[in-house]
Amino acid sequence: MITLEHVETFNFEGAMRGMRNPMNSWHKADTSGQSIGQNDLDLLLRLTKAGTDHRKVLRQMMVSMDITAPLYWWKEADQYRIGVTTNSCSTMHKIHNKTFTMQDFSHEQMNSQARAMLDVVVLQLEGLRQAYLATKSKEDWYSMIQLLPSSYNQKRTVTLNYEVLLNMYFARRRHKLQEWRDFCDAVMELPYFKEIAEAAGK
Repeated sequence: MITLEHVETFNFEGAMRGMRNPMNSWHKADTSGQSIGQNDLDLLLRLTKAGTDHRKVLRQMMVSMDITAPLYWWKEADQYRIGVTTNSCSTMHKIHNKTFTMQDFSHEQMNSQARAMLDVVVLQLEGLRQAYLATKSKEDWYSMIQLLPSSYNQKRTVTLNYEVLLNMYFARRRHKLQEWRDFCDAVMELPYFKEIAEAAGK
């Protein structure tokens, strides 16, 4: 399970302005806010097609979003660190603040045997949580943290750029994890991303 919420793009106008600096061609600029004009789009796609050395503009086209995904997805997403900033919900400070339920975990691909085992783990986690709230025992707290499955869903607010997203898209669009395929499908819906991906042509 993965969800993308509060998706915002920004700095398109600044990125297009910077893109024109090398040739002093600002007079051809026709972008307003987040709406890229046809002149700028033509240049953007030509630079994208020319490769990473020429498409620095993509590094200035920014995206912010809230992503909720299981820890096993975040472990792979954390491979992309350059040009990415995240701020996560804290398991260290807040894991004990709400009741554990099955909805806190990605389990839609589990078989019935694994699902039954997760039911037991969720009940055990809730028991440890209740014990910790009553005693503030460090052992109970550690037990919660160390028992927590990688299917636990965590929300992070992520800021990154189109160059990073393009790399993620081409590396993960056919990944065996459904979460990656869903993420790539959502990225393809970002403004101008489809055209940029087609120009990159990997």
